[in-house]
Amino acid sequence: MGLKINEIFFSIQGESSFAGRPCVFVRLSGCNLQCTYCDTPYAREEGVWMSCDDIYDRVISYGFPVVEITGGEPLLQDQTPALVKRLLSKGLTVLMETNGSMNIALTDSECVRIVDIKCPSSGQSGFMDMDNLYRMTAKDELKFVLSDREDYEFAKRIANNARQILPEINILFSPVSGKLDPSDLSAWILADRLDVRLQVQLHKIIWPDTDRGV
Repeated sequence: MGLKINEIFFSIQGESSFAGRPCVFVRLSGCNLQCTYCDTPYAREEGVWMSCDDIYDRVISYGFPVVEITGGEPLLQDQTPALVKRLLSKGLTVLMETNGSMNIALTDSECVRIVDIKCPSSGQSGFMDMDNLYRMTAKDELKFVLSDREDYEFAKRIANNARQILPEINILFSPVSGKLDPSDLSAWILADRLDVRLQVQLHKIIWPDTDRGV
């Protein structure tokens, strides 16, 4: 049957340790969470079915070796691990952003799995699979999207625990656009000497009036 695809596009990576690099994005349809700050609600239902072969051909047509599978929630679709494996087998660097509620062990550990742990303001923090902290490798990345100080304290506790499990893991703190000033988040991180990477959504700075992938 293949996978239900919301969009495939070539753009600048706006988040993660790969921010600023060109990247092919494969956005899958469907999500099992309803975050209060969701910026891709159109990915919940909209999409067309494509075979893995057709998706692979589209990705290759852009002529760039970095691809991110995102959503929605990619791991809701049974064929996502097969797509990841297919792309990895061709020598591509594969990233997958997942919402933290699904078992990341379903995908090949050679994929860079960006695990987005939901904070209290999302309304979805109770649905996280915290065992993912023990499934991650140093190649993976742990992401927190923050709206306020409560979110920061929540994320800090988990980040400090993750550092004990995986000292080399890349931990990302991202402010919700329009809700938390990056300068405030920066001040908190500096005051606590917290070993995390502050990130802003670069794509929203480059294309502030664009709601979809470009």
